[in-house]
Amino acid sequence: MYFLSGWPRRLLCPLKGSEKPFYIQSDSRRLIFALLSQTQISLWYSRPSVLIVSYKESAKAASQFGSYEKTEWKSDSSMIAVATANGYILLFDIVYSGQEKCLYEPVYPKGNPRVKVTPGYKEEQCAPSLTVEMKKVLDFQAKITSLQSMQDDLVIATNDGILHLIHWDGLTNGRKAINLCSVPFSVDLQSSRGPSLDFESVHIKDMEYCATLDGFAVVFDDGRIGFITPVSSKLTAENLHGVCAQEVTDGICVAINNKYKLMAFGCANGSVLVYTMDTSTGAMQLSHKLELTPKHYPDIWNKTGAVKLVRWSPDCSVTMVTWECGGLSLWSVFGAHLFCTLGGDFAHYSDGTKKEPMKISSMSWGAEGYHLWAISSDSTQQMGSDLENKSIIQQAEILQFQFIKSALTVNPCMNNQEQVLLQGEDRLYLNCGDTLQNQNSSTASANSGHQPVREKNPLYNDILVPQGLSTLLGHRHWHVVQIHSTYLESNWPIKFAAIDRLGQCVAVAGRYGIAHYALFTRKWKLFGNITQEQNMAVTGGLAWWNDFIVLACYNLIDQQEELRLYLRSSNLDNVFAHITKVQSETLLINVFRDMVILFRVDCSICLYSIDRKDDGPNPTANVQVLQEVSMSRYIPHPSLVISVTLTSVRTETGITFKMPQQACAAESIMLNLAGQLIMLQRDRSGPQLPFCAPVVLAQCVENVWTTCRSNKQKRHLLEALWLSCGEAGMKVWLPLFPRDNRKPHSFLSRRIMLPFQINIYPLAVLFEDALVLGAVNETVLYDNLYVHNNVKEPLEVLFPFCTVERTSQIYLHHILRQLLVRNLGEQALLLAQSCATLPYFPHVLELMLHEVLEEEATSREPIPDPLLPTVAKFITEFPLFLQTVVHCARKTEYALWNYLFAAVGNPKDLFEECLLAQDLDTAASYLIILQNMEVPAVSRQHATLLFSTALEQGKWDLCRHMIRFLKAIGAGELETPPPTPTTQEPSSTGGFEFFKHRSISFSQSAEGLNAGKFNLQKALSMPSGPSAKRWSKDADSTENMYIDEMLWRHARRLLEEMRLKDLSSFAAQLGFELIGWLGKEKTRVARVEDFVKALKRLHNDFLWPFPVIPSSCLVNSPFKNGKYKTVGDQFLKSQSTETFVNSDLETGVINVRGSHICLSLNTAHTQMDSGSLQGPQTQDAILSPLFSKGDECSIGSATDLTETSSMVDGDWTMVDEGFSTLSLTQSELEYISMELANKGPHKSQVQLSYLMHIFMEAGCLEWCIIIALILRDSAVICQIINSIQHSEVPMDILQGVKDGMLAVDGWASADCPGYKPFLNRIKPQLQKLDEVTEEQIQPEAFQPLSRLSTSKAVEPPSPWAEDSRNTAGLVNSPSDGGGSISRQEEDGQGEEEEEQPEDEGSYECSLS
Repeated sequence: MYFLSGWPRRLLCPLKGSEKPFYIQSDSRRLIFALLSQTQISLWYSRPSVLIVSYKESAKAASQFGSYEKTEWKSDSSMIAVATANGYILLFDIVYSGQEKCLYEPVYPKGNPRVKVTPGYKEEQCAPSLTVEMKKVLDFQAKITSLQSMQDDLVIATNDGILHLIHWDGLTNGRKAINLCSVPFSVDLQSSRGPSLDFESVHIKDMEYCATLDGFAVVFDDGRIGFITPVSSKLTAENLHGVCAQEVTDGICVAINNKYKLMAFGCANGSVLVYTMDTSTGAMQLSHKLELTPKHYPDIWNKTGAVKLVRWSPDCSVTMVTWECGGLSLWSVFGAHLFCTLGGDFAHYSDGTKKEPMKISSMSWGAEGYHLWAISSDSTQQMGSDLENKSIIQQAEILQFQFIKSALTVNPCMNNQEQVLLQGEDRLYLNCGDTLQNQNSSTASANSGHQPVREKNPLYNDILVPQGLSTLLGHRHWHVVQIHSTYLESNWPIKFAAIDRLGQCVAVAGRYGIAHYALFTRKWKLFGNITQEQNMAVTGGLAWWNDFIVLACYNLIDQQEELRLYLRSSNLDNVFAHITKVQSETLLINVFRDMVILFRVDCSICLYSIDRKDDGPNPTANVQVLQEVSMSRYIPHPSLVISVTLTSVRTETGITFKMPQQACAAESIMLNLAGQLIMLQRDRSGPQLPFCAPVVLAQCVENVWTTCRSNKQKRHLLEALWLSCGEAGMKVWLPLFPRDNRKPHSFLSRRIMLPFQINIYPLAVLFEDALVLGAVNETVLYDNLYVHNNVKEPLEVLFPFCTVERTSQIYLHHILRQLLVRNLGEQALLLAQSCATLPYFPHVLELMLHEVLEEEATSREPIPDPLLPTVAKFITEFPLFLQTVVHCARKTEYALWNYLFAAVGNPKDLFEECLLAQDLDTAASYLIILQNMEVPAVSRQHATLLFSTALEQGKWDLCRHMIRFLKAIGAGELETPPPTPTTQEPSSTGGFEFFKHRSISFSQSAEGLNAGKFNLQKALSMPSGPSAKRWSKDADSTENMYIDEMLWRHARRLLEEMRLKDLSSFAAQLGFELIGWLGKEKTRVARVEDFVKALKRLHNDFLWPFPVIPSSCLVNSPFKNGKYKTVGDQFLKSQSTETFVNSDLETGVINVRGSHICLSLNTAHTQMDSGSLQGPQTQDAILSPLFSKGDECSIGSATDLTETSSMVDGDWTMVDEGFSTLSLTQSELEYISMELANKGPHKSQVQLSYLMHIFMEAGCLEWCIIIALILRDSAVICQIINSIQHSEVPMDILQGVKDGMLAVDGWASADCPGYKPFLNRIKPQLQKLDEVTEEQIQPEAFQPLSRLSTSKAVEPPSPWAEDSRNTAGLVNSPSDGGGSISRQEEDGQGEEEEEQPEDEGSYECSLS
């Protein structure tokens, strides 16, 4: 509503003297301020804030009259009355000087057109030159306690209990003074004839006249408060009657709110009692209290002292209160607390020391409420000072607090309330415009003379979509628009501001004229003709209708009230305006769809329709009168109407079955009459637009929000009426719909009013998003930047710097709770389901559950009908039930858990539901609950279940947490949940990031290989992190053995299911000693029963394509005519003497040692292109032969093929210099490209290579052979078979390898012929395996080849018919299971294979 901005300003008087001002009072326009000191009255101007004139009493007159005490302005600011201590009233005339009209004049640059064109323009910008002349002195012979201006009269109260009525010319006009003893007082007007209350020997201490109540609110010297009103029009003793408030005896002061008919009485206990008059009985009725609460101000709430002053803002929307002990506090009209300077940064320095509150002796609001003028008491000037320089100390000092306020306070237009608009003295604050730069970058630099592209877009359709949540809630900062200085300096202060529905255009109206601004052009538009601007004064406010500005104004030349429409895209000129004459002055204006509603000073409402016409170069609007309705019998005074709104709200049964086109039609008028919301519903029984009798909907209403948009999915929210009710929070008038269009119950109301509390002051409602937008004051201390050595503390030390930040709050959980309280669960479910897609809907359910739990579980009294079971049952209707309950429990005290789970269910059952739903993270949260509520055995049991499930699903972070959890249970850490470990998230390398520091090499020269032994040596041991230390440090403990057993069991199952990739990730993430465990299991679970099935599983898990041979290679193969032998021999020669060193994937260049060439990827592509063979065509050739056995020879999806065919991993075949002279044919190039295409992703190759190393170290030869088959690495197979010849390998393993290879050969012949060339190449080694198995032929020495060289050297395949004949007798049927035999379970015997001398040839393959 109102928000402090920046630091207060200190105004210093140029006149130095010994008197300090103590009283300030503004005139009716709040442009001139009168300051009183003991014998001096000074007049100050508001803008600029300068001293105009000072009148000082002579010493003789001062001794006669006494010191000045109070002052009062005449309503037209032409006179001022001063009350003195000796009972005198001094009447002064305020005279404008003749020749020198301006005391201060602005200096303009040369050539300023506004100075020359506008008559009188220069004078308006200057502080006027005034003189103060004493006109008359009146002696009342009693101390004057209060004086009040009332039209042309001045009412004076003295301490002898007399009320004096005089004219401003000093004459009594024959009217007698009124003695309070003769005024009858009672508790209400109905009992006026009964016994009167005793008001003998009392006098009025303070009073203020209320025009809308036609009477005086008074405070008596004994602390009682009352209201005096004339029974007839004459203010005489016979016609007066008084009403006294009961049980109030400590009244201090009073302030009147004419707009809301409220009387605010300050009391000695520090609270402010706000009263209104009961219209039926005439009694004083307490509306609400303004008091600090111990919750927010525990240190000061009862130590403020008596109320010093109460001051309502000019627009009557807020009130400022100050106390005898100091401090300022601001409340909204119906008691919503906005800020207080007795707490937070206002009350403490940056070092934590407490400040002395600044005491205010007098204060007054400035024009439009942008400033609060205040005079501080003497005590605050003595802080840290010895008062040596009295001339400076006694210098007049005024504090000027700066405010920004919501545009709703003066311009309550309802067509654009999904944006927050704040207006300051010279700037606007918008919560929109964040996304405009992206949308309108092309129009930002457009010429102002041309219509921007943005203006041509169909933005203003009938149903407009508001800005998204990201725009309205993106951050806490504002889009600040500086008001054009040229307009501001001649039309200050800004009275009205409005923003369009899309939040992209704003319009302002000051003293005269208007100006508007577009965010997407970042330009202001002013009147080109200054005369037109200065001859129009906006009276009823501003509104936007599509791209037109609608305003109600007064034409100063024609002296005519008008309704005007200006097109935003055209020049601001009356030529382009549509002007409609209005009969009387307009007080309020509003727009609903294509209708304009005006409320006029004669208490009548006029409805207009607007039509847009696009027939000319500029669009125009046509305005027609629809209806005029007189409201004089319902409205006692026109200024009591706060807002008038057209809505689509109805109360009749037809609301449920309205046609879509009628859903947004104007159905009713909402009038806010002094806080009382009245609905005038349209009567459709007649042909025209008559209205039914008014209905009062709510009391204490400050603001109303509604929308004309419709949404079938969110009818509850969009067809509701939202009310802001001050300290009572908010209310929503919610429609109730029968489910599935069933016939509604006759006893069920169509609407229901639901109250709820919020923590912010609402400024806008996002209907579909179930959010309230607001603003809040934030403070920043800068006192540490100043040295505390001055006589007077700088204001930067006394006050923090104030800023305003955007804020928002969810309200949906309040509405759902209110519906459940009223047994409207079906309506609550409909509403919740319509909002289930909101991103914060889980938080809504959690908030509702938490609030009900806190209230009921901490209640000292028994609750007869608890709501928690109902809320729990309601939440179970949503899939987020389990998460909601556990999140609420984790954020609630442990003492309340039993109450919570008694309503929602046993946490063990909820834990099992999470496991069934595969929601492991939520189950882990329930485990914390169980740990605190159950015995350790139960926690261990459920933790084991969760650990097993997490292992199965690969939730490695959760697994690590569960390991710590289980260890904590075993170590006796039952009091607190185990701390969350700081583990690193697994990277995108699929769980193999664990091995990135291990350097493993697979290349080994033939000369360094010992024929009797097989060696694979690790270049780096397993990691030595915390997870690895666990295996050695706590191996003997029971808990670790229990955890290890679970890990072993999981690893055993993964290996049984041939899930090598999952096994590797499991080992890497949890630090599992894979090599040692495999060594123990190599004769048990590490055996391979089905080579073909294992081969297929690895192809699938690692996205490795099955090898294929294109038909062109089979028909015109270069390997049939002898060329292959030549090329192959050269390949073998090269490979026998050189090792593969390094590959650079990024550049495609292969670096080779020795005298060999470097084949680059670009060269290969050039050769392919020269042969008219392109990449996509090659892929098609790869896919074509896959038809024989369905999925068995599939190479994966097209995505996998594209990935692998387009990726060259550096495994180019190394050739010698002689090969560079060979001329490769297209068929040969095609075969080479086919070899490249048959490879899998580079990451998979790295992972498979590492796995092969792991299995070799562990002695699991069968898995090594399978991985070598996939990689088509003949060198490794040769090494394995060679090691078998020279080592003692169990017979069942030898037989298993032999049978498995026979099964693979048979499967390749039948289903995957792409493997045949490789199998033919390793036939000699397989024959040696037969010899070893049959123990007929002694193993021969075998020189292994380089791994990568051999894998790329291809041997000439025999024709398919001949090959099938040669191998027909050796291949088993695929259904035979690969010739597997029963195996004995015995411990691994491969430990000796790891103990190889370091001087033998090592295999090196560095993995990045």
